[in-house]
Amino acid sequence: MSDLAIRVQNVSKRFRLGTGASYGRFSETLQDWAVGLFRRPWAWWRGQTGETAKPTRDVWALRDVSFDVAQGEVVGIVGRNGAGKSTLLKVLSRVIHPTRGRVELVGRVGSLLEVGTGFHPELTGRENVFLSGAILGMSRREIRRKFDEIAAFAQIEPFLDTPVKRYSNGMVVRLGFAVAAHLEPEILLVDEVLSVGDVAFQKKCIGKMDEVRRQGRTVLIVSHNLPSIVNLCGRAMLLDAGKIVFEGSPADVVRQYLATVRSAAGEITWPDLDRAPGDPGVKLCSVRILQDDGRQPTGDVDIAKDVLIEITYRNLVEGTPLYAGIWLKDQLGTFVLSSHNARSQNLTPDPWYGRPYPRGVFRTVCRIPGNFLNEGRYHVTPLLGRVPQPALVLEESTIAFDVHDTGAMREEYTGSWAGPVIRPRLAWCTEPLGEGAEARPAKE
Repeated sequence: MSDLAIRVQNVSKRFRLGTGASYGRFSETLQDWAVGLFRRPWAWWRGQTGETAKPTRDVWALRDVSFDVAQGEVVGIVGRNGAGKSTLLKVLSRVIHPTRGRVELVGRVGSLLEVGTGFHPELTGRENVFLSGAILGMSRREIRRKFDEIAAFAQIEPFLDTPVKRYSNGMVVRLGFAVAAHLEPEILLVDEVLSVGDVAFQKKCIGKMDEVRRQGRTVLIVSHNLPSIVNLCGRAMLLDAGKIVFEGSPADVVRQYLATVRSAAGEITWPDLDRAPGDPGVKLCSVRILQDDGRQPTGDVDIAKDVLIEITYRNLVEGTPLYAGIWLKDQLGTFVLSSHNARSQNLTPDPWYGRPYPRGVFRTVCRIPGNFLNEGRYHVTPLLGRVPQPALVLEESTIAFDVHDTGAMREEYTGSWAGPVIRPRLAWCTEPLGEGAEARPAKE
């Protein structure tokens, strides 16, 4: 362990549902023991009256997790909700005990796991800063030296002598992150703090995390903010169903995550024709968001890859000239684009545009190129119409998808790419003109 900060060996954590779901804290263990003493004398009575104990079920949040983190390494952990990420950080922070396995930590540990973790609600913000520092093993002199910097970062100076129980969630998060990042623990554990608060605070957090990284401290970050994982971490792990299923460079792990996670938001279907959007002549059957092989729908797409929007519909009247299209809006409702399969709008003309359709089911696909949309959430409105009439089927914001930046385009850049909606990859060219050249436009 001389050059290691964290060693996790075969760690598993079990939660038992139906019995109060103890999390392994000492207080809960004592409470379970007391409840057991109360229940046992009444076991015969429950049997006579027909009362039965509530069924229990074991849920393994972690299963045989093992990894090492070297001193000064920054490691990201990604995975879908319920994969065990937060449970793992709570085990490392000694908030809960593992059911099996061993954890070794070298150095002081600072953690920010959730809003208000480690703060006493009756104490003021100032008192909680000193309490947190003392828990980390710091002297009052060390805490005083950092106090003004912590207060300035959190931006809650007027409320420092107010009890924390009167703080808003945003104030607690700001103070909690400021304490965890500025009191200089050798190991820093951060869970989703980079995705809370307003935009300005998130930028400050990312900047501070980058500063912590450059200082050579050991950091474990759990976040759904994938660009932060790519740009801040030197290594990443993908957790699924309590197990580490992939490990490698952050960009590779994020790509693997996007390839395996399939969101229910990536598909909507109308199996009942009578209830499907449309009119007596044409009905929507489904709308799907596709990527990669185009087989499985997904609500999470890689920014560098083409996005396919598939519209399936049923024509009910023989010989109807139809067209299909989409409206695309960002999460604020701003129009991004409007497009349909007319010949004038396609690089490769769609031979079915305006053509008399026979009765039956048809599928029309729109391809949005990779590195065109900026990261964020987008809403799709599918359109169906008869040429040359306005759309007769318009299902507003039927489906949504999220664009994630894996960092492939900007490995050295931290934060969101400037520009609200689009960020296309454009052609650029630089040529040397020589030291004595005049600053004039190039000749055509």
